This record gives sequence, C-alpha cells and structure tokens, in this order.
Amino acid sequence: MGQNETCAVDSHSDVFDRESSTRASTHTPAPGVFTSGAETSPHALTILTTEHWSLLASRSMGYSEAMSRASLFIAALSGAVVSLALVAQATDFGDGFFAFAPVLLPVVFFLGVTTIARIGQVNFEDSVWVQGLNRLRHAYLELAPELEPYFVTSRYDDDTGVLMTAIARPRVRSPLQVFVALPGVIAVLDAVVAGAFAGIAALALDLGTAASLTLGALAFLLAMAGFVAYGLRTIAAYRRSLTPRFPTPPADA
Repeated sequence: MGQNETCAVDSHSDVFDRESSTRASTHTPAPGVFTSGAETSPHALTILTTEHWSLLASRSMGYSEAMSRASLFIAALSGAVVSLALVAQATDFGDGFFAFAPVLLPVVFFLGVTTIARIGQVNFEDSVWVQGLNRLRHAYLELAPELEPYFVTSRYDDDTGVLMTAIARPRVRSPLQVFVALPGVIAVLDAVVAGAFAGIAALALDLGTAASLTLGALAFLLAMAGFVAYGLRTIAAYRRSLTPRFPTPPADA
C-alpha cells in the first residue's frame, strides 16, 4: 500500500469486497481494553503514542525503499534503451545488435520482476503497519469516544478498514485501478521488455517482420498474464495472514 497504494492493491478491490463482506457478516468488533473494565497502566497513552510514531516511521521507510527500487528499474530500462539505440546505429541492426540485445534485455526483465516482487512485499508490510495504526486509533477512541467525528481514517483493522485508511477508497471499482498503482506500471513496462526480447529474437532468426511482431505481442500478453496471476495470488495470501481484532461492523462495511 503506500505509494504503493497498493499495493494496490484493486480486480484487487473485487477480491477485497467478496471476502471482506463474508468476514464482516460473521464477526462483531471485540471489546477493547479500555471499554472492558480491565485495569490499564497509567502510561498506556504514552505507550500507544510511541507505537504510533514507530509504525509511521516503518511506513516511511517502506515508501523510500519502494521508490528507490522503482527508480533503479526505470534507470536501468532507460539505459538499456539508449544502449540498444547506439548499438543499432553503430551496427546498422547487424549481427552485433542481435548479439547485444539478447544479453541486455533479460537482465532488465529480471530486474523488473524482482522490483515487482519486492514492492509487493513492501505493500504487504505497509498493510500490516496500517492495520496497527487502525488498532491504535481504536484505542484512542475508546479513551476519548467524543473525538470520533474528527477522524477521517478508520478505527477498524479488517480489509475495509485498512483500505479506508490507506487509500480512502475501500471500493475502487475501475478494473484499470491496478495499472495506476506502481507495481502495475512496472509490470506493463517489464512486459514490454519481454515482448521486445521475443520480437528481436524472432528477427535474429529471420522469421520476418509479421512473425516477429506476433511473437512480441504474444510475449507481452503472456508476461502481463503472469504478473496479474502473481499479484492476485500474493494479495490473497497476504490477506489470509491478516487477522482482524476489530472488524468493521456490517452497517459500516
């Protein structure tokens, strides 16, 4: 989540909606420490505030790493395009170009794959930090329930609550939302790299322009399908590992 707005995390939103609606109907918010009558430490508010700032710092570090990894990939891709253009000009698209491109493009593609995987991990980590912040907000409102009208983020730690805090739009319906988030942008660029590699390889084998374009488009589509399948599978796995303690009431879901 984060820039990673995870991410985000949407087709993702359809997965969120289906499972969260089921879970919301079978859970009711558990009583908190401050509303259950249990004795609490006089330092509870200080401890909660310290944890709050710790989670915010963790989110900030995740943003920084995600942006650094994305910048590294974009820089490598830009350098590869410039290098291929120079080699193509120097060799007039001769044997040197067809020997150079199959070496360079797989490296860029590998970097893109690892970038997508790592940003996905950062998005999951960010969802954990957001879940923690929502729990802390729940505690704050137990201490001072009269302040609830002034909060714009959620006090619940299930899927709906996490998305409401992270992106303020828990039900993004557009199927194109996935391509707005950073992992989706990088996935498209990396799929283009896969298509370019396949097309250049076909040209090197003298398969003709039409066949090269066809193979390039096919490689692009296969790469995109792989990225989408990976994203859906990992998001589902991440969601299963998040256990809500204060789920959104059905009336607010």
